[in-house]
Amino acid sequence: MKDLFGVNAFEWDFLQDPHNPNDGSKVYEPKMQLMKSFSAVRHYMDWEKLEDTQGTYSFNPTKRGGWNYDAVYARCKQEGITVLVCMKNTPDWLYKTYPAGKQDADDIPVKYGSNREDPKSYIAQARAIYQFAARYGSNKNIDTTGIHLNHQPRWSGDQINKIKVGLNLVKYVECNNEPDKWWKGKRAQQTGREYAANLSAFYDGNKGKLGKNVGVKAADPNMKVVMGGLAKADVKFVHEMIDWCKENRGLKPDGSVDLCFDVVNFHMYSNDNIGWYDKLKYKFKSKKSGVAPETNSMGEMADSFVALAGELGKNMEVWTTETGYDLRDGSIQGVKTIEGKSAMLTQADWILRTSLMYARHGINRVFFYEAYDSDAPGSDSKNPFGTSGLLNEGSRRPSADYLLQVTKLMGEYVYDNTVSQDPAVDIYKFRDKTMYVLVVPDENDRREDYTLNLKKAKKARIYTLQPGANAMTFKDYETSHGNLTVHVTETPVFVEAL
Repeated sequence: MKDLFGVNAFEWDFLQDPHNPNDGSKVYEPKMQLMKSFSAVRHYMDWEKLEDTQGTYSFNPTKRGGWNYDAVYARCKQEGITVLVCMKNTPDWLYKTYPAGKQDADDIPVKYGSNREDPKSYIAQARAIYQFAARYGSNKNIDTTGIHLNHQPRWSGDQINKIKVGLNLVKYVECNNEPDKWWKGKRAQQTGREYAANLSAFYDGNKGKLGKNVGVKAADPNMKVVMGGLAKADVKFVHEMIDWCKENRGLKPDGSVDLCFDVVNFHMYSNDNIGWYDKLKYKFKSKKSGVAPETNSMGEMADSFVALAGELGKNMEVWTTETGYDLRDGSIQGVKTIEGKSAMLTQADWILRTSLMYARHGINRVFFYEAYDSDAPGSDSKNPFGTSGLLNEGSRRPSADYLLQVTKLMGEYVYDNTVSQDPAVDIYKFRDKTMYVLVVPDENDRREDYTLNLKKAKKARIYTLQPGANAMTFKDYETSHGNLTVHVTETPVFVEAL
């Protein structure tokens, strides 16, 4: 269950003490305590932070910004927080090869005019991720003559980067964010075949053909490569990637395609990109606002990715590394107040229900957007995702409260089956224990009574989510010959037989 409670975040969500904004040298504990609400973090890491000048790299401190990635990843590991590092954006020394007026960090990570279906075009990015994987992966047996750190101090007495390998702090890396950026035009939008060529270089230096010290697997064969989350959740893009791999990477001895990714990944915001979804004949409600996750076809889309992953092999997982809801009234992702519930409470309901919905459809990990609002407090950028945070400065929002409370109650439980669709009644199991999760899958303050068959249990415990608290409250009830009638609302409720 806890694997469905990840969050998107930046290095400053861990490191910067708001009372001492120039100190990025160590993790700021009050922020770390809040980040412990989540089981996993997707770290948005700009490539230029690692490689300020082409060919030399920095991690602690980074040449740009002075951030300490060692501290972030070590602290996350200490707290049991899984880290996915999304290496995103093109550094300025590379995108400046594009003509004036077309220079942007979202440009495809190749020199302007390069063949976008040739893995060699992506060698700069593949060399950079090798340096990262060598430092933070699990392989300690690395020739350090291939490590190229920026040793130039920024000022007198500045800390200088030291060569370190095999720190064993990061197990997952993601190759760019939304490579199918359709809204940015062709200079930023890759086809499935182009992205497969990109991934092949990133993954293993195009099976080692790009030379030494290139690609993730050359540094750490155990590190997993997550494909960039697709902005358009369309399996056709992944099929294009597979076709390219079959043609250019061939087959493995067992006859399967030699793929250049370990995890399938897509992005889905409930009620986003309405026109495009309509073309795919999915039922998304055009309200120009967010809608509850069960009221549209998000589950059907998840099914299409899970089915594809099943064809690729039993170990292929499916993740969604961005989803969520905004608090701004008028946002296309905005939540609504429901019969006296604040927007924050509705956001909390829908975020938790998104995880429950994806569990039913076989998704392995979920990362919500995002830890903190991108809009400054009191400002309104009109960005539809500007107030999507799960945390306030210094405190949790109810959405983070709920994820933390469910993790404490049943973080190790695994989804087993669903015995009712409306209200939704899911069964989760952990060893010899069973937990029932009940919710009305609607957005109209609908309430239903459901009689739960707890077999021969004489008593049952009902757990109730509590905004602003560290744990749920609970109350014990007598059953009637093993049956218990539960009042179910649009906020999930949890029942355990005693």
